[in-house]
Amino acid sequence: MTDQTPPPASPAAAAPLTPAEDNQWASFAHLGGILWILPPLIIWLVFKDRGTHTDREGKESVNFQIAVTIGHIAIQIINAVLTAVTFGFWMLIGWILPLALWILTIVFCIQGFNAAKNGQSYRYPVNLRLIK
Repeated sequence: MTDQTPPPASPAAAAPLTPAEDNQWASFAHLGGILWILPPLIIWLVFKDRGTHTDREGKESVNFQIAVTIGHIAIQIINAVLTAVTFGFWMLIGWILPLALWILTIVFCIQGFNAAKNGQSYRYPVNLRLIK
């Protein structure tokens, strides 16, 4: 007797987001940027095909987090060089630059959250827009 196994079920396409859910996930993509790049990236990858607003705002948030990450790396390099050149004196004031970038990131993420939850698009003032 041959035992026939049924073919695996194909995954069902996820239902499109309602407008309220679309605004909710789009706003969470911006707010998740406070925790770095992973929350907006996960939200964008999971919901990009289910809501146009989430797709647009998720990409914007991920692109901003890429720019912030590049900024933090550049600041660390600049701080290391200036600390070496000034024989450690720069270390006393070099902590201000990463702190300022972190505060700006929080402010811009909250502004993006407020705009996206109201159904509006938010464009970060400084963004690379590498993901199109």
